[in-house]
Amino acid sequence: MKPFNKKRFIIILMAVLCVMLVGVMMTKQYSVRHETIRETMRDAVLHDINKIRLPGGLLVDPSLVSAFIVTGILLTCAVLIRILVIPRFQIVPGSVQMLIEGWVGLFHGLAKSNSPHKNRLLGGYIFTAGSYIFVGTMFELFGVQVKTAAGHPISLPAPLANINGALAMGLFSYLFIMLGGVLTNQIRGVGRTLKEFSLPVSMTFRLFGALLSGMLVTELVYYYITLSFFLPVVVGLMFTVLHALIQAYVLTMLTSVYYGEVTETV
Repeated sequence: MKPFNKKRFIIILMAVLCVMLVGVMMTKQYSVRHETIRETMRDAVLHDINKIRLPGGLLVDPSLVSAFIVTGILLTCAVLIRILVIPRFQIVPGSVQMLIEGWVGLFHGLAKSNSPHKNRLLGGYIFTAGSYIFVGTMFELFGVQVKTAAGHPISLPAPLANINGALAMGLFSYLFIMLGGVLTNQIRGVGRTLKEFSLPVSMTFRLFGALLSGMLVTELVYYYITLSFFLPVVVGLMFTVLHALIQAYVLTMLTSVYYGEVTETV
């Protein structure tokens, strides 16, 4: 094994930086901006400028298209894993089997530790919700390009970067917690759930705010062409991966904790 050559490494690094700088200067004149940075940031929050026209003429937010794609990806993967992978599980697991078992076991352990008596249904729900949040957030990294109704190309955002998507996730988690309380304690379970009336609001804005902040920072960096060759890659990857992991864990943890509280026998 050859020893590390520090001088050669510095030369290669400087050469790469010079090539990137030349690329920035050569392509800057070809950059086209269809909207100001203020309009870009506003649309990232309100989604009231860039709309996508569906077949039939219906105008929708790009995040809804992202939600359809992510849902299709998850359902397709679930079917393929069930048909092609699970029947081949072995006593001594391979790498794919270990990955699947580890991912499922993470949420199963979370459900079991927070709701020891009623965790079978909880485990399935937080596995689904956590997978959707993680995959939906990571989907933004692929930069899938579509054309808006005005003819401008845009990259599809994460589904939950829209307040409506985050609100739907928060409300659905809250209703699932209430369902667990009803199945366990009947009408008393409803009362115990209603005491946490601020839960769906906190879930919604925690999820929406975290994903939106990362998207706004990335949009701001990408807007300036002089920064859009190296720094956006680091910024986008850092914010996206961290938010995907953290928000998937936070929402599933909150759901399992409150579910465990309302399903305690009284």
